[in-house]
Amino acid sequence: MTQTRQIVDTLKQELRKQGVTYRQVATALDLSEASIKRLFAENTFTLARLEQVCELLHLEVADLVHQMEKNIDLTHQLTLEQETELASDVKLLMMAHFLMNKLEFSEIIEIYDITETEGIRLLAKLDRMKIIELQPGNRVKLMISKNFQLLPGGPIQRFYEKVVQSEFFNSSFRGDGEFRIFVSGMFSRSDNAEIIRKIKRLADDAHDLKADSESLPLSERFGCSLIMAIRPWEVKVFDGMRRVPNQKKF
Repeated sequence: MTQTRQIVDTLKQELRKQGVTYRQVATALDLSEASIKRLFAENTFTLARLEQVCELLHLEVADLVHQMEKNIDLTHQLTLEQETELASDVKLLMMAHFLMNKLEFSEIIEIYDITETEGIRLLAKLDRMKIIELQPGNRVKLMISKNFQLLPGGPIQRFYEKVVQSEFFNSSFRGDGEFRIFVSGMFSRSDNAEIIRKIKRLADDAHDLKADSESLPLSERFGCSLIMAIRPWEVKVFDGMRRVPNQKKF
């Protein structure tokens, strides 16, 4: 379903919800009722006419778009089988990763060792998994919700812990654009909770900045990763020197 069709369907829902008839819409737009029915049937609304109907419904176009997005069945979490398929196929995982970072299909197959035919097969798999919606011309629409989460302890998290995490920390963090800080100390439970809240806010800021960068050409963007973590913990070498094992619970 195209976005035009989706937004017109959402407009129909709002008309029904508010009890507004096609005749009332026709009067507001100074058109015949038959013309209004044809606009809805053929999805041929201009932006100006769409704004007129929204005004009749006391809505902004942005409100209508927001409602449309709520109606779309987005993917919040993959199944165990889907995560297993992703984690076992590096090219499939890489395709999903870069599409979610708003690279074009043509850019991905130009940069990485994936033929167009192979890439289209990968797109079809991601479409079947509802990670993307494959559109004409190998264009894609992301079908991942903003609160998408990996399966706790699932195949992708295990891949991350085994491969990505160790590679990430294998650095002195002294290069351009790199930074590392380690803070350790004795905190109260409330302070621990406050730090977690601040980490979550920073993660939200990072997501917003990533979204801002998505409109830039690929030549002005680069891969960047951020890891933030906190947990009640003591270095093993310290804990091993205790006369009595550390039994303190959080």
